Amino acid sequence: MSRVIHVDNPGKRRNQARRSIAEILRFLGRKSQIDEEARDMAAMLVFLLHEIKGTIDESAAAWEKRGYWMKVERFVRDWEWIPELAANIDDVIRHQAWDLLPELLADLSPHFDDIQIKTMTRKPSDWRGAYHKLMTEPPAAVPH
Repeated sequence: MSRVIHVDNPGKRRNQARRSIAEILRFLGRKSQIDEEARDMAAMLVFLLHEIKGTIDESAAAWEKRGYWMKVERFVRDWEWIPELAANIDDVIRHQAWDLLPELLADLSPHFDDIQIKTMTRKPSDWRGAYHKLMTEPPAAVPH
């Protein structure tokens, strides 16, 4: 029996989501006002942060099964900022407190500084409709 290789593993999905966030941050930095596209991009940030959190949990569970406790603890600690920041951005969007968004983006940005962007590869269609989708979903509970 041959080894099963998953092409869409958590690390790859996490890197794709990180790249998308880095590009959205770059696009949002160019916006002078909060328009429909900016609202969609901000909402997409929430979805992407949740996606990253999911891949963290998935990787941690796999490593726990193998008994890599120290690795899991360090890895999870490195990403513990995600739920709170995602909830804060979600809250700003739901309460239309757009004046608070730049500060949250400034908090988010350093976590994605390591991503080099020479060419923008994400298209506006990737986040179009994200605001409406977020507003129709119940707010996610923030784990404490």
